[in-house]
Amino acid sequence: MSAPADSRAGRIAFTHPDFVLFQIARFLIVAAVEMQAVAVGWQVYDITKRALDLGLVGLAQFLPGILLFLVSGHTSDRFDRRKVLGACYAGFALCSGLLLVLAERGTHAVRPIYVVLILLGVVRSFNGTASRSILPQLVPEEHFPNAVAWNATTFQAATILGPSLGGILYAAFHGPSAVYAAAMLTALGALVSTFRIKARQQARRREPMTVKTVFAGLHFIWREKLILGAISLDLFAVLLGGAVALLPVYARDILHTGPWGLGLLRTAPGVGAAVMAVALAHRPLRGRAGPTLLWSVAGFGVLTILFGVSHSIVLSLVSLVLLGASDMISVIIRATLVQLRTPDEMRGRVMAVDMVFIGTSNELGQFESGLTAQWFGTVPAVVLGGVGTLVVIALWAWMFPDLRRTGALSAINTEVEEEASEAAEEMH
Repeated sequence: MSAPADSRAGRIAFTHPDFVLFQIARFLIVAAVEMQAVAVGWQVYDITKRALDLGLVGLAQFLPGILLFLVSGHTSDRFDRRKVLGACYAGFALCSGLLLVLAERGTHAVRPIYVVLILLGVVRSFNGTASRSILPQLVPEEHFPNAVAWNATTFQAATILGPSLGGILYAAFHGPSAVYAAAMLTALGALVSTFRIKARQQARRREPMTVKTVFAGLHFIWREKLILGAISLDLFAVLLGGAVALLPVYARDILHTGPWGLGLLRTAPGVGAAVMAVALAHRPLRGRAGPTLLWSVAGFGVLTILFGVSHSIVLSLVSLVLLGASDMISVIIRATLVQLRTPDEMRGRVMAVDMVFIGTSNELGQFESGLTAQWFGTVPAVVLGGVGTLVVIALWAWMFPDLRRTGALSAINTEVEEEASEAAEEMH
């Protein structure tokens, strides 16, 4: 009888129907956003021919998250997270519809596109905190690490399909309109799936919006140095090492391919990440989580350099696949550590801070990549970013000794459970 139980253990999270519905919705919305990102990137670069404008695409989506993260976090803790998600998915559909209208009008100005991207950034700010903080309400705590791995797998599967589909649709219909229409319909599908979720509601104190309660997430992370080290490592490493914003430049001017090639390049990191996530779902990390985190981010930096100097689409794709696999290891370690160390009643605020770190590393990293490419050239910008990532690794290993000494995640959760509860009580 042990064999069937063991064979099911790697997929135990899917025995919970609400988790399945959430994964369907998450897959659809991420696919919609990713296919739309391909169209926006190609459309903007086709209009302006400037790498800096690709950086501004990231900045337009990043700034709303910075300005609203305290409000979005408190919203996820105060209101039903399922309803917050539903409103966000409707917002995603609206943004896709607005981009479709602009494309149909044949606009040759990027400013209206940036306005829609700012609105999209507002929606993403609320979606990020609600989506991440609702996950522990969908499965029992003992199944949560498995849920994190499969949640990451779903995300990466969508990042594989989304860019590929976006590139194919853009090329097949000779423009972005079909991509935006598909993204809008896909977002509506995610909304329908969300309506059927019945999250396990845990008793949460209805706190007023005061300075103390709004900033509780920041205070908690500052007290938890291990969490601070882990998420700040991602912030600075990916901020310097991110090359995603420059993929349209590589596809068009360095690798000499078209929208289909851009779709493949954007898909490649997702392929590596998805394979790694499935592997970790079936064979979770047993120990040495801290050193594994540091080495995985170091691999991210090395592979960024390799991609930067490549003039072969095959080598570029292999580099991006391995880069995605390295990044996924750190993603799962950080997500498990942060989620299980945080009380549910303030999880939204902590996730809001974490999302600012993630958003900074991604969207602001895109702006940094576009700016340095404008100054130094595309290839030097990517290579310097990868070198910067390796420097960050060395500094963080020295500044956060607890991080490099961290062992099994399960042991960490056991050790800090009472401390986290006491810290949460003090904040009230």
